[in-house]
Amino acid sequence: MEAENTTAQAKSVNPDEIAHFSSMAETWWDPNGPFRPLHQLNPTRIAFVKEQLCAHFGRDPRIEKPLEGLRILDIGCGGGLLCEPIARLGATIVGADAAEKNIKTARVHADQMGLEIDYRYITAEELAEQGETFDVILNMEVIEHVADISSFLGACHLLLRQGGCMTLSTLNRTVKSWAMAIAGAEYILRWLPVGTHNWQKFLKPSELCTHAQQSGFNITTIKGMVYNPLKSQWSLDGCKIEQWISPPQISPCASGLRTKIIWKNAL
Repeated sequence: MEAENTTAQAKSVNPDEIAHFSSMAETWWDPNGPFRPLHQLNPTRIAFVKEQLCAHFGRDPRIEKPLEGLRILDIGCGGGLLCEPIARLGATIVGADAAEKNIKTARVHADQMGLEIDYRYITAEELAEQGETFDVILNMEVIEHVADISSFLGACHLLLRQGGCMTLSTLNRTVKSWAMAIAGAEYILRWLPVGTHNWQKFLKPSELCTHAQQSGFNITTIKGMVYNPLKSQWSLDGCKIEQWISPPQISPCASGLRTKIIWKNAL
């Protein structure tokens, strides 16, 4: 019998990262398991996504399904922690992941919840080659795990429709993020298996802005996101976009594509 093929192939895929997350695939929906930090993070990032998308597309955030009619891609969806609440807001959502075990877990849970979500074992590059396009791309807690940022963001640019927007969240490379995300979460509190994050692959806001702009995106919103360990809560903190990019770079770009970014521990 042949071994299960757990890794989709693309330039941006890091086989070691895929193997690591595949080994934890069955625990995605355990709020006290290895993905506990994402369960804690979800309310804050969902609120940010809802607010930004409603503003971008002129939707009323007070209605039951403000994202109805939007085709959204959650790239690197894992077990579907973000896909399910976004689907409940009315969006037609595709969840894509390079780890087959993650997709199997996501499909089972969506079926249990009675949700129609199109989960696919595929990479961003492969989706782009197929000519897929989306109104929105959710690029959340993924970019710090990819092997080739330029290839990954280049594929995302191809996948985004004219006038669409991408929201992107990642860890800032600071002493605080090392202390909390690696020393604290992996070694002291044991929330995450050791090796889940590589601090050297965390991105400073200025670095990610440069990568995004080089891939053709125009950055319109930047938010910091900080963790309060006493309350076990995340919250958004404002920061000025001018801190990270100069005014000429934030003028409307020809593609019409927008990127809205949040950083953990950005400030």
